[in-house]
Amino acid sequence: MDSQDTSQYEARQTICELGRSLLDDDLTTGTGGNLSVRLDDDHIAISPSGVPYGEIEPSDVPVVRTDGTVVAGDGDPSTELPMHRAVYDRRPDVGGVVHTHSPYATTFASLGEPIPASHYLLAFAGTEVPVTEYETHATEELGEEAVEALGDSANATLLRNHGVLTTESSLADAYSVAQMVEYCARIHYQASVIGDPEILPDEELHRIQGKLDSYGT
Repeated sequence: MDSQDTSQYEARQTICELGRSLLDDDLTTGTGGNLSVRLDDDHIAISPSGVPYGEIEPSDVPVVRTDGTVVAGDGDPSTELPMHRAVYDRRPDVGGVVHTHSPYATTFASLGEPIPASHYLLAFAGTEVPVTEYETHATEELGEEAVEALGDSANATLLRNHGVLTTESSLADAYSVAQMVEYCARIHYQASVIGDPEILPDEELHRIQGKLDSYGT
């Protein structure tokens, strides 16, 4: 197995592992949600459609050209492939995409309300988690709404009446963003039930992002 094949196998294996984590971490239910990795300028790997996460093997994970053509894998690509392709096309900095139906964040998506920075860990996503306009799932239009909401630098958006989309330079980091978004959504919900949460200013979020960027270097 050459280095390119090894890298592709590892990416597909990561999709299998993190797919199971989606259930363990209560970020989705059933076969909902999907994950993908940018393999190179012309290919992505994406979780298969309709296969229980516990049953997915690396060989099941489709490898797809950026034009949507499947070139490897025993499964059909996720029906949300158009949304993933739109993100990779618009955001060259993105190396991994995670789509979840996590309950607290999806609650705000169903309300059509962004998640503000009532907790500093929202800095992993941006200065807030915006909300898209509603579009039917698995459509090109939903992908267009997602990339419009993400803009040039945000790492998360709520898909109105649907769920959550997160991005980062790697799939593991995009998964971490999904966890942080759900945590911050839960904290904001709970704080709102008790009282009126204080929202951190954008300048503080940018300061925190600078610390996160240099963390561990």
